[in-house]
Amino acid sequence: MPQLPEDIIDRLNQMERRIKALSTAVNTRPALNEVANGQLTVKRTNADGSTAAVLQMGGSSPTATRPVIRIFDGYNHEIFADDILTGGLARPWLQLLPPVDLNSARWPSTSSTTFTAVAQSFNPVWQPKMRLSIYTKASSGATGQVKVLVDGQQFGPTVTAGTTFDYTGLLPVDMPAKFGKVMTIEVHALASSGGTVYAQPVLMYGTQT
Repeated sequence: MPQLPEDIIDRLNQMERRIKALSTAVNTRPALNEVANGQLTVKRTNADGSTAAVLQMGGSSPTATRPVIRIFDGYNHEIFADDILTGGLARPWLQLLPPVDLNSARWPSTSSTTFTAVAQSFNPVWQPKMRLSIYTKASSGATGQVKVLVDGQQFGPTVTAGTTFDYTGLLPVDMPAKFGKVMTIEVHALASSGGTVYAQPVLMYGTQT
């Protein structure tokens, strides 16, 4: 067999090393739906070339080295972001229920022997489920009941006055049609044997299915 020139052998060895390196890189690269390092920015532009929305993942803030997730609207307002210092949600800020009066004499109440609305609120529908907790009480010697209506439909059980209404369940609404629209939440009570029945909402939030 004729002897190959040394430069040809060297070139073949170099090609073999490069092929191995490429094979290793292909087999160890991140999946196409993952970002291993760096920043991913997804932009949506309008017909006039202006930015309509931006989703930004990765990168870091000036005060921390952890990656961050941000969503900007078409006006460059940051409408969603995670908290890179402690974890959790940074934006949007979510409304919390303020402390309420613990003196039951000042709670919403009724002496009616038929169900009567004693408290009402209006809230947009974002999640399909809701948790609602209500303290209830009846005056001395009295009995009664408390229930909750959402857009006129009962939500959760009817409870005996003096027990806590605490229920998590699906909202009795058409979620696709009601999403983003305002629902009416009412607390109804009755005093079935005279006296007065009291009800004080103390906890309410939306949740997922």
